[in-house]
Amino acid sequence: MLSKKLLASVLSITLLGAIFTGCGAKTTTEESNEIKIGAILPLTGDIATFGQSAKNALEILAEEYNKEGILDGKKITFVYEDDENKPANSATVAQKLINNDKVVALVGSIASSCSLSVGPIAADAKIPMITPTSTNPKVTTEGGEYVFRACFIDPFQGTVLAKFSSEDLGAKKAAVLYDVANDYSVGLAEYFKKSFEEAGGEVVAFETYNTGDADFNAQLTNIKATSPDVLLLPDYYNTVGLIAKQARSLGIDAALLGGDGWDSPDLFAVGGDAINNGYFSNHYSPDDDSKEVVDFIAAYNAAYNETPDALAALSYDAGKILIEAIISAGSTDADAIKDALAATDGTFVSGSITYDADRNPIKGAVIIKTEDGKQVFEKKVNP
Repeated sequence: MLSKKLLASVLSITLLGAIFTGCGAKTTTEESNEIKIGAILPLTGDIATFGQSAKNALEILAEEYNKEGILDGKKITFVYEDDENKPANSATVAQKLINNDKVVALVGSIASSCSLSVGPIAADAKIPMITPTSTNPKVTTEGGEYVFRACFIDPFQGTVLAKFSSEDLGAKKAAVLYDVANDYSVGLAEYFKKSFEEAGGEVVAFETYNTGDADFNAQLTNIKATSPDVLLLPDYYNTVGLIAKQARSLGIDAALLGGDGWDSPDLFAVGGDAINNGYFSNHYSPDDDSKEVVDFIAAYNAAYNETPDALAALSYDAGKILIEAIISAGSTDADAIKDALAATDGTFVSGSITYDADRNPIKGAVIIKTEDGKQVFEKKVNP
């Protein structure tokens, strides 16, 4: 039989346990009113403007859905993690978001190399993932059935650029200068080369450099000797601006070409006048007069007093595709969300989207011209 003193102690411990259990139950209830989605973005580092655009767009999206809530009034919360555009960091923060924050899905990352490191982690954990902007085909094929994207892929982008070069610019000779250590840059370079040669053109130079290089004069000297009509620079805005300046200073007057990695206001800040007479493939144009584009630009402008770039548009689309899939699934069950993502069929800021067997969107592209420090809509290209 327990003594009175011991009995009192047991009762006190039991009471404290009930209190803490009650607090725990309350926290669980509160958390059940929140749907947490992880967002892996380069908020600092060499492409930080991309990460900030993406975050801005996701914040607008969350605010729009949270006016009414989804699934009986639950609120969407994006949990942001900065991967600094480093694949090792992407993997680390993905584990944190899945294991510690208990997110139901992931948006991100931006660069293909980072998304390639996250995909297998998401697939192993059976957490749906959608990257807004990673265009390398391997992101979905190697990532597995839980990995989707909101952007077109490099084979399509490379084909669009090659076709535009030969048909619209009349180019017969092309040179390519790309980052051999960057999956995005390598993929776009190779697909452009293949498509340009299939169209009857000649790739007269296929030069490489390494991530972080700042002196490209040796490669550009080799390129100048081949007198190309166009020079493909399949990299991000910060590096492209440096290369463009050095190319023009060497007297290379070829039309410059690039992919969606060019799309940043800082392209002109880095490259100045050297970036004029350039063309790049992109996912949307602010000049598009569709309702989705007009409404998105108005909301973004009201919030941040600037016109959104394609990174913002695709991040908004990625988040919306995912949230709509959660609504369609009627729950946060991973497999239900995954199946709803695969069944996506709708019109978004970057166009009408359905998915193919590899979870890549079937959609169009636009060509943007760089002229007098501005982006000018050139033409739209459908698949």
